[in-house]
Amino acid sequence: MLRNLVRGEQPPTAPLSIVDRLAGSPYANPTIRVGGVDESARKTIDFALRLAETMFRYGAGALEVETSIIAVTAALGLKNVEVDITNQSVSINYAPKDQTPITLLRVVRSWTSNYAGLSEVHQLVSDIAAGGVSRKEANKRLDEILKRPKPFARWMVTLAFGVFAAAFVGVLGGGLLASSIAFVSSLVVDLVSRQLARWRVPDFYATAASSFFVTFLALLLWRFGANIAPSIVVAGGILLLLPTGRLVSAVQDAINGFPVTAAGRLLSAMLTFGAIVSGIGVAFVAGNLTGMPDINVTATFPPAYDFWFQVVLVAVSLVAITVTEQSPVRLVLPTMAVGIVGYFVLLGIAQVGVGDRMGPAVSAVVIGFLARVVALRMGAPQLVVAVPAALILLPGLRIFRSMYTLTINGDDFLNGAGGMLNAVAVVLGIAAGIVLGDSLARPLTSGLSSNERRRTRRR
Repeated sequence: MLRNLVRGEQPPTAPLSIVDRLAGSPYANPTIRVGGVDESARKTIDFALRLAETMFRYGAGALEVETSIIAVTAALGLKNVEVDITNQSVSINYAPKDQTPITLLRVVRSWTSNYAGLSEVHQLVSDIAAGGVSRKEANKRLDEILKRPKPFARWMVTLAFGVFAAAFVGVLGGGLLASSIAFVSSLVVDLVSRQLARWRVPDFYATAASSFFVTFLALLLWRFGANIAPSIVVAGGILLLLPTGRLVSAVQDAINGFPVTAAGRLLSAMLTFGAIVSGIGVAFVAGNLTGMPDINVTATFPPAYDFWFQVVLVAVSLVAITVTEQSPVRLVLPTMAVGIVGYFVLLGIAQVGVGDRMGPAVSAVVIGFLARVVALRMGAPQLVVAVPAALILLPGLRIFRSMYTLTINGDDFLNGAGGMLNAVAVVLGIAAGIVLGDSLARPLTSGLSSNERRRTRRR
């Protein structure tokens, strides 16, 4: 009896079943086909790889891709597959006993903003895991998802870029003129980015050019007498350039045990962050060469509008973000509601006096928690709601101030470097907060599947 109290029931080195990886995911406890191994296993693996590639292209995290592969292959008759995921590739190995093993690899070479497509793929996986969807039907539905146009036209996305910048500048304290300049500059930046993409210019240089244009235009207009605060205009213009989705996915992958994928995504996000900073720095140098006077970057700005109108501006900016990310139409209002709750939490934390770094992180935890609950009930992964809702927390103003201190005020290098490190810490804190909120919500959403089918059971 004493030995049994000390020693576990199973050896500590016993391998876990691959299906146990689904615990805590929306596909937990799937319907598993046990009527014999599918003779066309190659076709099932091909479908799983196409599904995984699509999810990666649309911005899913490594854990979600892995759990989707496991749920799909188990539901279609393949047990004990091995899945290996890196930053750009997905490989599946299937080695049934006394049979020739099959190993296939798929490389992901492109990415796009399509949260609507990611939600539809998520729903497809849920339907397959619930049983009753054959491989042929699943292939047909995946083809339809890939061919279906995005929910918002390209011109609407361009317009949403401008609307977001204008609304957020108003939230920061800019007046009508500052919002108008941010609106126009964001429109031009989106058009320039599209043209650079057609010329196959690397993303690093396209992002640097965009941040340079936003900054230089604000400085130029301010230099010639426009009654604006350049820092506010630039802060509103660069927020949509920040790699929020990649940072959240990188932190999520690191926490969930995918270090290679996390390192690749984090490096990509840091390069994008560096491109933004580089563009701002070059704009400062160009402005200084043209005789631009010094800017008081430590100045604070009183609210340009009353409180409730600022809340309306936050709501408008959140709706614009969902359009730029191509979120499903049914999730526009829920995402806006989650973002507004997060904004109220941010204001409340600021009143308590927790600090500028802790406030966005706490607000991100609340957003991540609510996003998981809302997303699963609406048939979508948590990332689709969390990333757009948390974008308003990013420290665009702090990035501008720190870069100005580093570039122009060379004697105050330490303050500029410290400010930039603080900005990076805030961004990473927001990403970690979203992941923590998702983890905290898992026990409360264990009974939810994305299609609200609770009758899924293993057979």
